[in-house]
Amino acid sequence: MADALRLLIGGPGLAYVCLFGFGCAVLQIFVAYSHYVTILKWLTLALFAYFGTAVVVRIPWQEVGLGLVWPHFTSDSGLWTTVVAIMGTTISPYLFFWQASQEVEDIRAVQERQPLTRKPGQAPDAFKRIRVDTWLGMAFSNLVSLAIMITTAATLHRAGVADIETSTQAAEALRPVAGVFAFAVFAMGIIGTGLLSVPVLAGSAAYALGEARRWPVGLARKPKQAKAFYATIAVAMLGGAALNFAPINPIKALFWSAVINGVVAVPVMAVMMLMGRNRKIMGEFVLGGWLLTVGWLATAVMGACVLGMTATVIAGG
Repeated sequence: MADALRLLIGGPGLAYVCLFGFGCAVLQIFVAYSHYVTILKWLTLALFAYFGTAVVVRIPWQEVGLGLVWPHFTSDSGLWTTVVAIMGTTISPYLFFWQASQEVEDIRAVQERQPLTRKPGQAPDAFKRIRVDTWLGMAFSNLVSLAIMITTAATLHRAGVADIETSTQAAEALRPVAGVFAFAVFAMGIIGTGLLSVPVLAGSAAYALGEARRWPVGLARKPKQAKAFYATIAVAMLGGAALNFAPINPIKALFWSAVINGVVAVPVMAVMMLMGRNRKIMGEFVLGGWLLTVGWLATAVMGACVLGMTATVIAGG
């Protein structure tokens, strides 16, 4: 975000790092949950910037369509590692904590809603709302991911630009290839996406740690009511900002964190599926039908990708 803002308006990049890190922490800790959720929802509009970039650059759509329908797989370890990274950003473990925790937050925020174990009659409406939210959200996020990958392939990859170490290099490399407008839209997309994703990532870590430690958790609580929870958010955000002052390649850090997410997602998904079938945990809402089938299928695909990566790395080593 700091790099993108510096490219757009100039100024000291490290000062922008501090500004974004401190600003995100203050907003998430001190702004009321109902208002903060509204801010996050409006920030999702920033993701349309990537669609805008895809529109203004020249893309061979016939080649793209063929690649989507009939992808080309090889035994190269780099390919399978990238596949695991993509899967790790699509079905990331932090999403499980964030979405589940936000459902609990909404129950607390809306008086009419009650936990389904107490009010099972609310289940049909609740499941319908969650289903629509999940389908639309995941469809939109995957389309955004495709727009980013297609734009990058049609511009940077085609121009032979492969060694990208920072978001600054990515945006600057895009400017001569795709034009000033695409560069500006892409840079603004980085800022908007960062403002959306940083609080989600930090919040997910706080929910996961807080629930494991049985701390009072929830963005609807006041800071004094959940000190450890909000302290985790602050530490996560400020720690992430501090990494910008360390000699770490941020693009590689993002890539390998996505790979780790993909590997960790496999046992997390398996445990989730087993919990969903456990009547002691789920009561009358035990998982079944097509959801059970698709859930185990997704788990198997994730596991196969991880095994493919492991096998190719061992064979290549």
